Amino acid sequence: MTSNALIIDGYVDEPACLGVAPYISPYIREVAGVLSGHGYTPGYVTIDQVRSDPALIAGHGRGDLVVIVAGLTVPGAYIGGKPATLTEVQQLGTLLRGPKTAIGGPIAFGYAPGGGRKAVRQAIAGFDVTLSGSPAVALDAWLSGGEPVGAADYSLTDPWSVAGAGIIARHPAFPYVMCELETAIGCSRATVGGCSFCTEPFYGLPRYRSIEGVAEEVAALRAAGARHFRLGRQPDLLAYQSSGGEFPVPRPDVLGELFSAVRENAPDLLTLHIDNINPGTIARHEDAARAALAEIVAGHTPGDTAAFGMETADPEVVAANNLKAMPDDVFRAIEVVNDVGAMRTGGIPELLPGLNFIVGLAGETPATFDANSAFLQRVLDAGLLVRRVNIRQVMPFEGTAAYEENTLGAHDARFRVFKEWARTQFDEPMLRRVFPAGTVLRDIIIEIPGKPSFGRQMGSYPILVGIPLELRVGTVLDAVVVDWGMRSVTALPCPVEVNTLPVAALRWLPGVGKKRAATIAARRPFRSLEEFREIAGETGIEGVMKF
Repeated sequence: MTSNALIIDGYVDEPACLGVAPYISPYIREVAGVLSGHGYTPGYVTIDQVRSDPALIAGHGRGDLVVIVAGLTVPGAYIGGKPATLTEVQQLGTLLRGPKTAIGGPIAFGYAPGGGRKAVRQAIAGFDVTLSGSPAVALDAWLSGGEPVGAADYSLTDPWSVAGAGIIARHPAFPYVMCELETAIGCSRATVGGCSFCTEPFYGLPRYRSIEGVAEEVAALRAAGARHFRLGRQPDLLAYQSSGGEFPVPRPDVLGELFSAVRENAPDLLTLHIDNINPGTIARHEDAARAALAEIVAGHTPGDTAAFGMETADPEVVAANNLKAMPDDVFRAIEVVNDVGAMRTGGIPELLPGLNFIVGLAGETPATFDANSAFLQRVLDAGLLVRRVNIRQVMPFEGTAAYEENTLGAHDARFRVFKEWARTQFDEPMLRRVFPAGTVLRDIIIEIPGKPSFGRQMGSYPILVGIPLELRVGTVLDAVVVDWGMRSVTALPCPVEVNTLPVAALRWLPGVGKKRAATIAARRPFRSLEEFREIAGETGIEGVMKF
């Protein structure tokens, strides 16, 4: 007889793994596979669902098992879901008195409520066991009668990821679920201590997953209904299956085989994106990196982002924190990715870099922020494309160098000024460059209802799109870009039906505004584009209008 088990997804976010909705982390699928192998029937709910309906966790009694996976080791801002807080996790541990309970994931490294604060490592009250290391390996060991400890081992987790693939159908966003695919764990820079703030070296030197292991999981996920994938769980995709010190030489042929294997096993996939790329790898091995990036562009889907952990444009801070690349190295890496990936397919760039800045690192001074602004201005002046800039305050964990040596709180006012400058002076002009008026964004999924409603495409760092209409959550539509904000764009449903759009939406047509929108509404219906132009003039998006 099988017992019931429930996985509560408290969401995870690490330097090399994202599992906040609509993403689902590898940890969840592996744990589901372990539970199935031990005779449990696994269920799944997210922490957001539990907040909305606490009754979802009721009814689990003796013989049942509840496993929570949670933890953030990088601070973030989220739209699709809100990660579990430590208080919520401890409340769940207290409430779930009947079944056996286990907690795992990066929350074992410590917890902080956000950036700018040290993470505190502490025992999590209320649980029968804390799973140390790989949640799935530790859970298997515990259910087999051993200690709840286990390091990542692909000979074990690969079969579990296949067996647990079907759990994705229980995700509340299904079928619009982004499956984060693991290709490696650990960091090649662990040999030199890694970046001062990063928790990935806690996992040791890299262990690379086989192409066959990835391919078999993709096939199982596709059979379960997955169509959206990201090769995201690794610190540097360019280093996949490479060896040779702190900055391994990329192997373009292996990356080509990896992308081909994913596509062969999910031929009808809709999204195949990436995440982390080390700009230091590009700077040190430009030819091999360029060839590897070309393989990524050949195998992925457009609108992709290569996330660069730049952290700072201050060379003194780079040196003080053992970071990956000097500012000139990062700038060259931006140029290389633009050379390879900035061409447009269906109106959107294939592959662009994204930049991550971290504030509060050791050695930071007021001049650091001047250097950061000057770097971003240099990117603008060079005519380069960057998909997005993330600016975070460091969240140091015990065991990292930044835990003892940092500048937390020392330059808060200067940080706010830099962030505001970046949002107003960099983000908006860059968005105009990346998503010019008339760009059509396909398959936007509405996540926040209202007027405007907000949605995003499935993908790696998708642009937030405001639609000046009241739409239901889950609505899927194409839209054409008509305006830009600091971190979002405004778009109208495509095709643009000018005879039926409300005045509040008509005013967003390029060059129209409120007064002319009222005139357009009063003169409707229009029978032709020529007739419409007599009132509205040229908008630049005539090619997507419908009369």
